[in-house]
Amino acid sequence: MDDPAVLDSLAQRLARIGERRNLDVPALLRRLGIRPDRTGVTRAQVSALTRELWMRTDDELFALGPRAPRGLFRLVVRSVAPAPDLRTALHRLEEAAEVLPGMPRVAVRMAAPLVEVEIDVSQLDDPEHVAAELVALVVHRLLGWLTGQRIDLRELRLPWPKPDHAPHYEQFFGRHPQFDADTLTFAFDGKLLPAPVIRGEAELAEFLADQPDVWLATRDYGSTHPDQVRALIEQGTDVPDDIADRLGISTQHLRRLLRAEHTSIGQIRDAVRRDTAIASLSRGDESIEKLAQRLGFSEASAFRRAFRRWTGQSPGDYRGGDLRGPTPAGPSKGP
Repeated sequence: MDDPAVLDSLAQRLARIGERRNLDVPALLRRLGIRPDRTGVTRAQVSALTRELWMRTDDELFALGPRAPRGLFRLVVRSVAPAPDLRTALHRLEEAAEVLPGMPRVAVRMAAPLVEVEIDVSQLDDPEHVAAELVALVVHRLLGWLTGQRIDLRELRLPWPKPDHAPHYEQFFGRHPQFDADTLTFAFDGKLLPAPVIRGEAELAEFLADQPDVWLATRDYGSTHPDQVRALIEQGTDVPDDIADRLGISTQHLRRLLRAEHTSIGQIRDAVRRDTAIASLSRGDESIEKLAQRLGFSEASAFRRAFRRWTGQSPGDYRGGDLRGPTPAGPSKGP
């Protein structure tokens, strides 16, 4: 989930939660390297802001309802993960939600040919809908991760009016929702119920260590082609032919698949470079020249031009703390 508009919107809403909790939000944003206008935000910064709010409120639902103590989502995952298949995992999810403090109740129903998962968010005082979205995201991501496959949603119903960020739900859940519903409910094909749980203890430990980024990082845990391409680029495979070879398809077919997802290798490479650059400049532990070289730019001036295109600022201004500036442009189109 690396769309700049989605990340900026989420950062804005998280910051407003901090303001409702009477936190010193400007100081918090400065410490995390987030601009005062809350734009140009990376996924890593959104994750860090979420963790800060968890810590400051001592609540994984940001003190927006019955207390959800820190570690709640870890307990949910550990309660569900030992299941042999998806059907059992859903049953254990219902049981965990019934007894774990602060976890909204979950009800699973067969509505052939679909399975409906209803999450009771009625006790949340959540005008930004962040806590409700987070619970739904955790449940949906968890089911996909446990089975190692995409959980395509056939329906998504949300119990609030259509918000300004409504188009972003397709990035979160892969489906545009129905608003003003009675309950928060998503549904998927009942044929998935026998799918085996394939995750072992070592994978579970790694998964739990990466919250909340693991909920935000990818939709369906690497099953989409853009996710797979991004993972390969992050690992150092940068040449289109090499990427296609690693995926076992032709370069031309890979490009067609990415076009169908409204992206390209170049756009994904730009997003990776942008996030890497912002993370380095926020840390302040690397010269601009060395960063440019590490990112594969022929010279620092080319990197400076690219960074200004990505964020609307020069690298020096960003690193120096002059964080005012226009909304960043999206990644440039590539091959």
